[in-house]
Amino acid sequence: IGNLTRDPELRKTKNKQTSQCSFTLAVERPHKDADGQKKTDFIPVIAWRNTADLCARYLSKGRQAAVRGSIQYRSYEDKDGIKRTVAEVIADDVKFLGGPREHGDRDD
Repeated sequence: IGNLTRDPELRKTKNKQTSQCSFTLAVERPHKDADGQKKTDFIPVIAWRNTADLCARYLSKGRQAAVRGSIQYRSYEDKDGIKRTVAEVIADDVKFLGGPREHGDRDD
């Protein structure tokens, strides 16, 4: 459970058939560190198909959501030729928490 750090991004696969939605959740850790501060993890999330369409329509920056899924690791080469590895959650289920959107539904 966390809050979206930005509005979700909806894309379609190259064949324009499958929806993919990406967003990042800020998840506060339950315990304080040695300095008495709570740490926050920023977790990239990818949703597919109908879940992606619903996330794009109903989620927005600051909105709270609960995500259940599996962790996927993927590697890529950045623009400077450096190999990067990313961990992201592939969402099986997303629950929209914290009430309705403040800005209404998107028309796109």
